[in-house]
Amino acid sequence: MRHALLALAAVLIAADPASPYSGLEQRGVKSLSDEQTADLRAGRGMGLALPAELNGYPGPVHVLELADRLGLTEDQRKRVQDLHAAMKAETVPLGERLIAQETDLDRQFAGKTVTPASLQAATTEIGATQGALRLAHLRHHLSTLDILTPGQISLYGELRGYRESGGQGHGRKGHH
Repeated sequence: MRHALLALAAVLIAADPASPYSGLEQRGVKSLSDEQTADLRAGRGMGLALPAELNGYPGPVHVLELADRLGLTEDQRKRVQDLHAAMKAETVPLGERLIAQETDLDRQFAGKTVTPASLQAATTEIGATQGALRLAHLRHHLSTLDILTPGQISLYGELRGYRESGGQGHGRKGHH
């Protein structure tokens, strides 16, 4: 019986030798999924602003989605729309830059031309772009806070399904 189980285990292991990366070699940019590439091109946050979002700093996209339920005034709605447009104007080019940088890094490895110096340069540039992209999203969450009332911030947290809105104690313009 023991030998049969060992033989079965060996057959199962041999039948599926693929790594969890199997199939990813077919992607256009190996380090980015199609969804990530689309999100970068559209200026979507991809979770980059979670420290803000989950600590009571609403994001402009979600505020606009919840505008009616939050009771935004026309002035607030316009200000958040302008903020969202500014965020996209900043993040879309950064996303395109990141895609180009990741594509270049992929080409270096695919062409076997990567060197320690080119690897250092490429990853430093990628890191700087990722940091700039994250900063842009976080900064716009911070700016959204100045447009909303404390009650709207609290309601936002509830509508987004957070146990607590997290809007307590961040000390911006009396919002606490």
